Amino acid sequence: MNTNQTYLEINNVVKQFGQFTALQDISLSINKGEFVCFLGPSGCGKTTLLRGIAGLDLPTYGQIMQGDKDITFLPPEKRDFGIVFQSYALFPNLTVADNIAIGLRNQGSSKAQAQEQVEQWLETIGLPTSAKKFPAQLSGGQQQRVALARALALSPGLLLLDEPLSALDAKVRTHLREEICQLQRKLGITTIMVTHDQEEALSMADRIVVMNHGVIEQVGAPQEIYEKPATRFVAEFVGSMNFFEATKINDTQVRIHDHVINVECADFMQKEVVEGGSNETFELALRPESLFFTDSDLNSLTVKIEMLEFQGAYVRVDCRIYGHPELPLVGVDVPVREARKLALKLDEIRHLSLVTKHMHAFPLPKTAKSKAA
Repeated sequence: MNTNQTYLEINNVVKQFGQFTALQDISLSINKGEFVCFLGPSGCGKTTLLRGIAGLDLPTYGQIMQGDKDITFLPPEKRDFGIVFQSYALFPNLTVADNIAIGLRNQGSSKAQAQEQVEQWLETIGLPTSAKKFPAQLSGGQQQRVALARALALSPGLLLLDEPLSALDAKVRTHLREEICQLQRKLGITTIMVTHDQEEALSMADRIVVMNHGVIEQVGAPQEIYEKPATRFVAEFVGSMNFFEATKINDTQVRIHDHVINVECADFMQKEVVEGGSNETFELALRPESLFFTDSDLNSLTVKIEMLEFQGAYVRVDCRIYGHPELPLVGVDVPVREARKLALKLDEIRHLSLVTKHMHAFPLPKTAKSKAA
């Protein structure tokens, strides 16, 4: 239940730890009922931002509004949220039922009311017979479900999830991912999840906030982040991406090393990166699924196959542009059915065609510019 009503408003938030600035002028609006993921590498500021929303790390400057209430400097206990940590943070000496009931009892619920709520939540999370067990008797996935029930039992307006799945193995993680999404949709609770796992963010979020070095690089729906990365960092961090140094020949052609490629349908030709005249050098970016093998040497790259890796639904083929051993490998994802037909072999020389409409252009990184100069 994602409405267009703003529920959380973050305005110009800065967080400094001594000389280090962890968050640099962050502004963001989150709608009621929305599931938002803060995604980025370690140290990018995503957890600091979550802790700021929770009141665990107060901002140095800026404002945080929840509903129509200014919560910027409120202590955590006066805020309306539930939180689930990576480490579950259950009380080991309390039963599952008591772990879920503790917040309810603290809020003044009677023993009977708390017990009724606990039974409902155990049913909801699929652990109806685990009330009398202790956390140590549960698997990691079960413990995380109990932590989720404890956070939600108080009916908070906001659910905060701090890397809740990263301590679990892959199969449990995928299963719990689906369960959290279903529960979030059913309850319609505004949810913010911190993760460094792009697959998690792409599959769970209504919107993703990609962060790097304390700033927001891009905010958008998962498909938008993947298909239209706003910066080179987003292009490189989310999914796999190939980067080619390219030179503009004219408005319909670019040169990639010794190869001339037609790009008349490419949106990026309108970008300021390549709006200059010919000989403008930039980086061309293309996902592995947007390259395919062809028999034609026209409008294609000649490559040598250096590695074949079976990935189940597809084969990852790593190639190098022929005659350029100094260049990085080019990754191509070939669906298994097509890979069988192509009968690709190591050390073969093949031709690669580029899907023009999926190309992106970015300015050359500074190091590459200095080399080009």
